[in-house]
Amino acid sequence: MPDFTRDETMDDVLSEVARESGEQERPTGDPEVPVGEHVRAFRETLGMTVQQFAERTGFSAALLAQIENRMVSPSLGTLVKIANTFGTTVSSFIGGKVEREFSIVRKEDRTTVSRVGLKEGGKSTYTYESLGAGKAGRKMEPFLVRLQPLSESPAARSAHDGEEFLYVLSGKVTVCLGDLSDVLEEGDSIYYNSTIPHHVHSADEREALILAVIHAGG
Repeated sequence: MPDFTRDETMDDVLSEVARESGEQERPTGDPEVPVGEHVRAFRETLGMTVQQFAERTGFSAALLAQIENRMVSPSLGTLVKIANTFGTTVSSFIGGKVEREFSIVRKEDRTTVSRVGLKEGGKSTYTYESLGAGKAGRKMEPFLVRLQPLSESPAARSAHDGEEFLYVLSGKVTVCLGDLSDVLEEGDSIYYNSTIPHHVHSADEREALILAVIHAGG
């Protein structure tokens, strides 16, 4: 999944979405999921050192150590690649429900995961909510993703095995895919191979809300 940038606090964004959609606002101060700590716990259950984990995933040991210690925060693309390597799901690093043959995720039960949640604090670069948590053996990972306008040059593009489908629920989204650069508006969608280097972000000064479905491949 591509990287996104964020300029507002999570509470500001959630409040604005609630006002626009008519949903009740969630309580402020929701804790950010410590994804890095979950990655470490997953690695330790495999009995692997950071170096061994790095060799299997293709990421550097230094980067993985920074992720585990919450010095940097992994993008969805990074989590997908790790999950693919070990035949698990992105949600294994998010935590949540006991898995079974089906999953119902009520809107009030969705867990908001922040791209950042560092030890030193700081603003999140984007937020996403898993819509498939609890479904055992799933091949797709659906997410509700909130994108913010770019405040600096686009980050490096993401590439990993699998496919992605994006549907714009509100706002405008710039999609950079290989040599393509295009703008999607509300109701537009795009479906592409995740092996193509890609990056998406809000196309203007407003937040954009998208449904992102990732098929990890295999």
